[in-house]
Amino acid sequence: MHRRSFIKTGILGSMAVGFISCTSMEKSHIITLSFDDGMKKSFYKTADIFEENDLHACLNVIASGHLAGFKLPNEYHTDPRGDFNDWNLLRKRGHEIMPHSWDHSDLTSMPPDQAKEDITKCLEYFEEHLEGFKASEAVYNFAYNASNPDLEQFALSKVRAVRTGGESHVNPIPLKAGPVRFCCSSYGPDNADKWVEQQINGFLSSRGGWLVLNLHGLDEEGWGPVSSKFLNYLLKRLVKIENVEVLAAGELLKRSMV
Repeated sequence: MHRRSFIKTGILGSMAVGFISCTSMEKSHIITLSFDDGMKKSFYKTADIFEENDLHACLNVIASGHLAGFKLPNEYHTDPRGDFNDWNLLRKRGHEIMPHSWDHSDLTSMPPDQAKEDITKCLEYFEEHLEGFKASEAVYNFAYNASNPDLEQFALSKVRAVRTGGESHVNPIPLKAGPVRFCCSSYGPDNADKWVEQQINGFLSSRGGWLVLNLHGLDEEGWGPVSSKFLNYLLKRLVKIENVEVLAAGELLKRSMV
């Protein structure tokens, strides 16, 4: 799926490898707000807002996004990128930094061998430049949430989980070790505040599971941004709900390995 094809729509997703029923979880509703692309200003502000609410942000960055030769995939990537000095600092503050492709290419549009080389190059760069990063414990977040079974299987031979598109953004909660494929939805290019609130409210009225919403920048940055004020309001609301927990994707997956 291409980001340009989601305009004013949601990308879908839900399916997993290694999932079982969530009835034994302490919380029935798990929410992951998964932020992509690595805009420096937005990611620091996102981290600040999550910290204000005693939470860890889920931040996914393009491996080569800060390099001089990075080619902008579209107009939504013109905002200044952070680099791995920034990502190491945010990781030390407790936030989750995960790979979001080598250069934001749609891997499904290139020859399979080239696409797999991109995945490998991305993970190797993270292992070299992000302190404490281990590919085997990572979540690989496909650019445009575009993947296919062959690419997912290849990525899962190297990482713990992959995030992609699918038919529903509510996933079963992972409760055991093993490779995980989970799905998300996204919205843009306009401000996504109203859409996020609609998805959250619908999820809260459901039986539960693991809701993954794919977001990007804050305020005026990125594709389908949310406002800083809304994000802070939303988190303050969610942390007060007894059966809800807001977690970064890797944070949740670690629990299933205990």
